[in-house]
Amino acid sequence: MRAFLVCLFIGLAQAAHADVRDVQLTSIDGGMIEMSDWEGRPVLVVNTASQCAYTGQYEALQTLYDTYRERGLVVLAVPSDDFRQELDSAEEVREFCEMAFGLDMPMTDILTIKGANAHPLYEGFRETAGFVPRWNFNKVLIGADGRIVETWGARTAPMSRPVRSAVEAALVQAEF
Repeated sequence: MRAFLVCLFIGLAQAAHADVRDVQLTSIDGGMIEMSDWEGRPVLVVNTASQCAYTGQYEALQTLYDTYRERGLVVLAVPSDDFRQELDSAEEVREFCEMAFGLDMPMTDILTIKGANAHPLYEGFRETAGFVPRWNFNKVLIGADGRIVETWGARTAPMSRPVRSAVEAALVQAEF
């Protein structure tokens, strides 16, 4: 019986693992972002907000992206108003990020990231890793294999040693 439960758990974990690669997100520029397009590459997913005390992290996220993108890292900004600190529309968010920070990293439309209406990507984070953002600028590093490598809260800066070390280790595993 124990072996059956272990196999069942592994099977469920693998099924949930496959779901991350199948997730689609609406791009802030229109169109769709397919997580499967980044298969074999590490992806740092960050829930963001334009009117938060941590909004300055956008600059460091762009620096992280610029530093590692040639080696395969994707940094995905996911604007959310779940903590009531986002602008009113995706257009305002896009303009703000371009003007204030010169962002050119992939960015989604404004999404719900927690609760009953959480986007499937964040629902997957909750189901597979027990991760639910507690505030804006929480970070989730997905490895090249589609599994969650590490998560960090808002206080962990994007260019901090823990984030860079985890990104560098994930890049070693990448197939990019």
